[in-house]
Amino acid sequence: MFSQDAVASPIDPARLASALAPPGRSTLLPREAYVDPAVFAWEQAHFFSGWVCLGRGTDLAEPGSQRAVSLGTAGVLLTRAEDGVLRAFANVCRHRGHELLPCGSGARKKGIVCPYHAWSYRLDGSLLGAPGFRDVPDFDPGPLGLIELPSQEWHGWVFVDGSGRAGPFADHIGELEGIVAPYRPATLQVLASHEYEIAANWKTVVENYQECYHCSMIHPELCAVSPPDSGSNLDLDGDWVGGWMSLRDEAETMSLDGRSAGVVIEGLSETERRTVMYVALFPNLLVSLHPDYVMTHRLTPLAADRTAIECAWLFPEEAKQQAGFDPAYAVDFWDLTNRQDWAACESVQRGLSSEHARPGPLAPEEDGVQQFVAMVANGYLGQDARKTVSPAR
Repeated sequence: MFSQDAVASPIDPARLASALAPPGRSTLLPREAYVDPAVFAWEQAHFFSGWVCLGRGTDLAEPGSQRAVSLGTAGVLLTRAEDGVLRAFANVCRHRGHELLPCGSGARKKGIVCPYHAWSYRLDGSLLGAPGFRDVPDFDPGPLGLIELPSQEWHGWVFVDGSGRAGPFADHIGELEGIVAPYRPATLQVLASHEYEIAANWKTVVENYQECYHCSMIHPELCAVSPPDSGSNLDLDGDWVGGWMSLRDEAETMSLDGRSAGVVIEGLSETERRTVMYVALFPNLLVSLHPDYVMTHRLTPLAADRTAIECAWLFPEEAKQQAGFDPAYAVDFWDLTNRQDWAACESVQRGLSSEHARPGPLAPEEDGVQQFVAMVANGYLGQDARKTVSPAR
């Protein structure tokens, strides 16, 4: 989940007890988990220093591709070398610490050049040149390569462990591999994306995503294609929570009219063709698996009360090749649903900002929220976040 260094909890452990209580007695996290800048800073340094999703590998498809990304309290430089391998480095020059690329920017070059004193590196991170050191006796470029960080491409998504101490990626994913693999996300193409910035804590977004207790109140379009009380949540190994909902008999997928304008992803089982799976991979990737497309929300916390969200829709190549194919059937449905959710999350944030807010009890239908809250509370306590609670539904 994150580096297991000995660290003090950002919240009094006694105040986390109700969030770790068994089903039927558990509550949300204490109010300060959502509003306190000190808790947010702790999360950035610990939760967002372990395995974090930084986007899609296709964003760096060509050799020479470089991109600088913020990761927790630090920066990461992603590169694709001539050997086709994607690597991650601390975005820090080994000379005086200058950033190699400004965060959020990209480049495509045969090497990496620091813009401060022109120290240069190969795409594999090794030092290529250090101006002025050619005649310095005993200067050894070997130990002065960029600091490489553990990275992994998983079904087309790029993950980086910014601390280098978060443990094996396979343990982070756990049994999620068997859930995601049938949808073959690495073969799908991003044909649409939206960017949102909302006034809510990142955890509120995940909690909202993991329950449909609210669906009958704010999502009439979703309820028209999927019964809000259908499905159940899973209790499997890994740093994630997730569950499924079924489609109504007359619906082919989640769209405004229930019809699909695409094609079913090849190889799915009959059950996978009639359900939608929702997964929240800690800390920042939400994955929705539909019969004919995959949708992701990648969260970037900006402040205790502000989150940037990149939403992407991935479709099979066969859909793209159809004459007149338009991904709007999926995009319009989820853009509407997203905005309904963002309004609810922002209202929750305003409510939690009140000094009178207290963590309330979680309903049986909110067992996915309970699992996530327990993961976060365990993380605050420096413990393994693997799920230890069973679903109530």
